[in-house]
Amino acid sequence: MHLQKIAIDVQKFPTRTQYPFNLDIFNQTQTIPLDLPVTFFAGENGSGKSTLLKAVARKCGIHIWNGIQTPRFEKNPFENLLHHAVSVEWKAGEVPGSFFASQIFQNFSRVLDSWALADPEIINYFGGKSLVAQSHGESLMSFFKARFSIKGLYLLDEPETALSPRSLLELLQLLIRMGRAGHAQFIIATHSPILMACPDATIFSFDQIPIGAIEYEKTEHFRIYKDFMQNRNLYVD
Repeated sequence: MHLQKIAIDVQKFPTRTQYPFNLDIFNQTQTIPLDLPVTFFAGENGSGKSTLLKAVARKCGIHIWNGIQTPRFEKNPFENLLHHAVSVEWKAGEVPGSFFASQIFQNFSRVLDSWALADPEIINYFGGKSLVAQSHGESLMSFFKARFSIKGLYLLDEPETALSPRSLLELLQLLIRMGRAGHAQFIIATHSPILMACPDATIFSFDQIPIGAIEYEKTEHFRIYKDFMQNRNLYVD
């Protein structure tokens, strides 16, 4: 364990009328304890889980790679400022880390390939094969296996996006092994009931106010998938 608590201070909110500072879930959540090597943020789209994950990354000094930047019709000047109201508590000093999001991974892969033209050895740090030369799912698993062997704090935003069910099971086993090894800690925003089945993990629900721990079988994700498997004809007729 590296990080043991996340706290939100509403007194530092620059506004209460714009996202994410207008969300009740952030106004009414004070602390999120981190007691196990794997923590999941679960909730509906727009619930704030990815926003908090990015705020934690910024507060921990973890770089977030930019995707392709395009002009926006409406820009919210507050959307990336939540980290100013977030504090974190380390257990035994800061450790390095990384932030992963599938929408920016391809951009990172292309940049890495360009670096390898000058220094081919850099590819060895990411599985020994160009990430661009592999399928999206294969490149993700190569990246995860290489990266998670290094001591650090790993923040993942919906890593399941490009992974098949078999690859998700492979990632699940990787999280279990790396978490139990003691050098890696994970905070993961996800919709995947496969990943959330990880033992030695805490699931925090962003569908309740304040944010609170929830049992795996009581998550909406588990209940929806279970209901579909048992009553799939009701959904497809």
